[in-house]
Amino acid sequence: MSYIGKEPSVGNFVKLDAISVVNGQASYTMQSSSVNFTPESANHMLVSLNGVIQAPIDSFTVSGSTITFASGLSTGDVIDFIMVYGNVLDIGVPSDNTVSASKLTTDSVQTAKIVDDAVTKAKVNFISDATAGVEVKGDGGSNDGYIQLNCSQNSHGIKLKSPPHSASASYTLTFPNNDGNANEFLQTDGSGVLSWGAVSSDFVKLASGSFSSNSLSFDGYFSSTYSHYKIILTDVIPSTNNPNISMRYRISDADVTTSDYQNVGQHGAIQIGTASSDGTSNQTNTDQFKLQQGYSVSNASNLCMNAELTIFNPLNTSLYKHYHYKSSQHYSSATGYWVTSTGGGYYDANTTALSGFTIFASTGNITSGNCYLYGVKA
Repeated sequence: MSYIGKEPSVGNFVKLDAISVVNGQASYTMQSSSVNFTPESANHMLVSLNGVIQAPIDSFTVSGSTITFASGLSTGDVIDFIMVYGNVLDIGVPSDNTVSASKLTTDSVQTAKIVDDAVTKAKVNFISDATAGVEVKGDGGSNDGYIQLNCSQNSHGIKLKSPPHSASASYTLTFPNNDGNANEFLQTDGSGVLSWGAVSSDFVKLASGSFSSNSLSFDGYFSSTYSHYKIILTDVIPSTNNPNISMRYRISDADVTTSDYQNVGQHGAIQIGTASSDGTSNQTNTDQFKLQQGYSVSNASNLCMNAELTIFNPLNTSLYKHYHYKSSQHYSSATGYWVTSTGGGYYDANTTALSGFTIFASTGNITSGNCYLYGVKA
């Protein structure tokens, strides 16, 4: 229905119970359905006494659920009715269990907010059925619907927000039956049913470091939790041209420098404009594992070395300590050989458990690059 002028306000309209006049008494208790009733103020009331509408404040005042007339009433006086119209600026305070889904729309609550003035220190229970629940709408423009949860001082808050209109998203997320265990995360079955899942610890980053000198060592990360360890080298640049980038094992937090390392590897080298050159290398009784075969590492502009290594069972005390690697780098310059290598080796001097490893340059420093250590469960 359309209106000329301002649309009528919606209020909590209540006709109070009839009140019998007591001779000489000015104050009376107001009730609705035999329960004491407290209006917002005298200005929200329409009071008729002996057929005459009374002026708020001048003819009567209210305090809590008590109405007091300007003078005591006499026998024969009649309080015809008392109407309470609620707060004309909002919908008033709803009674418990009276707010249904159909009443929570932008037609009746135009600001889409229920604030402390309307619902004071009360628990609001919304009842969902097969067709209706609580729906938070977007504004029809660029703002998606959201629910904001504020802190106790209402100075901060977080939002649960809908995907954008362009996503055409329509789905339901059903939460688990309990609050899960420590360090678990919410996962979906693909149909929106959520459950708690444990984070996989089969492949875990344990440590990382950046090169700035000749070497970089890692100690104390080998444990019974993991069987093998993966090492990733990225963007390694030597300070001098064509050194070897190598690895040594550590025992009791010190590098093993004896000549008991055994290496074998194969490289494939491709030179710009020429055919490839393939070869193998067998390095026995050396004091290091070389992480490239046949050709060393160039430090020419824009060049670097990258590699992936695996150390197997470093805590085993009855077997040799094996490792395997894959690497790639340029040799000499950008127009020289680009080399990929793969290989491995073992340390055979004794069967003492390893405590760590060191990556280093055979000459000069490693000016930049990164090393990442991961633990791998068998």
